[in-house]
Amino acid sequence: MTEPSRAADVLARRLYEAGCRHAFGMPGGEVLTLVDALTRAGIAFHLAKHENCAGFMGEGVHHADGAPVILVATLGPGALNGINVVANAHQDRVPMLVLTGCVDAAEEQSYTHQVLDHRAVFTPITKATFRLDAEAADLIADKAVAIATEPRNGPVHIDVPISVADAPAKDRGVRRAPASASAPSGEALAQAQSWLAAAERPVAVIGLDALQENAGTALRSFLERHQIPFVTTYKAKGILPENHPLCLGGAGLSPLADKHLLPMVREADLVLSIGYDPIEMRPGWRNVWDLDTQNVIDVAPEANTHYMHQAGLNFLTAITPTLETLSEGTAPRETWANGRPAAVKSALAAAFPQDVDWGPAGVIAECRATLPPETLATADSGAHRILLSQMWECSEPRSLIQSSGLCTMGCAVPMAIGRKLAQPDRPVVSFSGDAGFLMVAGELATAAELGVAPIFVVFADASLALIELKQRQRQLANGGVDFAEHDFAAMGRAFGGNGVKVTNRSELRAALMDAMKSDKFTVISAVIDRGGYDGRI
Repeated sequence: MTEPSRAADVLARRLYEAGCRHAFGMPGGEVLTLVDALTRAGIAFHLAKHENCAGFMGEGVHHADGAPVILVATLGPGALNGINVVANAHQDRVPMLVLTGCVDAAEEQSYTHQVLDHRAVFTPITKATFRLDAEAADLIADKAVAIATEPRNGPVHIDVPISVADAPAKDRGVRRAPASASAPSGEALAQAQSWLAAAERPVAVIGLDALQENAGTALRSFLERHQIPFVTTYKAKGILPENHPLCLGGAGLSPLADKHLLPMVREADLVLSIGYDPIEMRPGWRNVWDLDTQNVIDVAPEANTHYMHQAGLNFLTAITPTLETLSEGTAPRETWANGRPAAVKSALAAAFPQDVDWGPAGVIAECRATLPPETLATADSGAHRILLSQMWECSEPRSLIQSSGLCTMGCAVPMAIGRKLAQPDRPVVSFSGDAGFLMVAGELATAAELGVAPIFVVFADASLALIELKQRQRQLANGGVDFAEHDFAAMGRAFGGNGVKVTNRSELRAALMDAMKSDKFTVISAVIDRGGYDGRI
């Protein structure tokens, strides 16, 4: 006889249907039924040491399997501990279901301990927020999944009252069909085709939306056919292999890279903004092209409300059919007769050399040279991330993941744990500044408990390097950016993994080789001098 369904079971089964196989969080008494329902549905619940890190572990899994993240938190302080990672999911376009426990509506009228309005808290940083109801549990579950996974992806919050989680509920099988892909037409299409046919100096800027639409194949065909050099945002790195002759690498936060890229973008007679979400970009990319002298086509899933740039033609259409339609009847032609893209590519290679003896660039170069091409990487926020995003060549999408919308610290370690959990046969390395690593060092215990073996590289210079650099650039007195040196390698050993301190490339190479052979995680403390990023980013 089939066991009666609880509202929590209806929700959990819908999440399983969406491809979810992992949930992360820290339970309290208010979410025990929910955790039980997830487990019964076939979704493993993993205990993290902090809700914020739990969400980032889930994001690491998401980049491997494409399923929405599940973050579970109990009421009050548990829910509030997850605020950072939920806001990150909102700005970094990560589909996430945030499941929080709460007291029943009647109970909260005369009880105040740990009680607050979760929905009011989460409303500004989610796409939608719901309170689970037993009679509508199936509808709420389907709405939540649909909203989280439709463009642009993002977090959806569901508050789950204690008694509602246990209440009987039915699943009526209501599922919203996804919208069909659309393509441009009419006069706007004809105008775009004429611009493309006439372009002598076209350039494409490709962003996260293209990644989420899995548009790599269509992009390759289109860009190669029309010989269009392209730049990607950091999160779109690898949508086409970065050794492709038309690829000019990633952009977004590096003034040094912008020094070479932006003049070429301004020189273009046609700019194709393809799935380009400017939430990743620094102010230098605001209004970087001139509609009076340049033709600009913007292909995006949402109308432009950011005003970081404008376009002569805006298509709210799917990327693959749009590129196919644009190419119809448009003959290929030679582009950039002045050889500008090749010159820019050479200048970027010289600006970010791989033969540096040591320092942060030497650490990155040695890791890229020693680790296999199929290595998956995560990057924390800080000066090292800017340098890494320019130097770390990606051959596939999502092979370097980071927080580039919200730019939050403390994400790299838990994302690497989640990525390794989902893809245990791939090498996984995380890159953290020492301050960001200290924020989340307790999750090394989670890595040990899960039996995963990522490599955690720490840039150890006892300073908030990026902020210290900005402080000096403004000629301000040093303050609040330096801290004591700590033994990060010992932390790795203390939590049940390996720990190594390195001070040169040969020591780092040996540590990486040993780490790849180990069945335990490894913390590599790469000691570098303060000021090592000067002139590098």
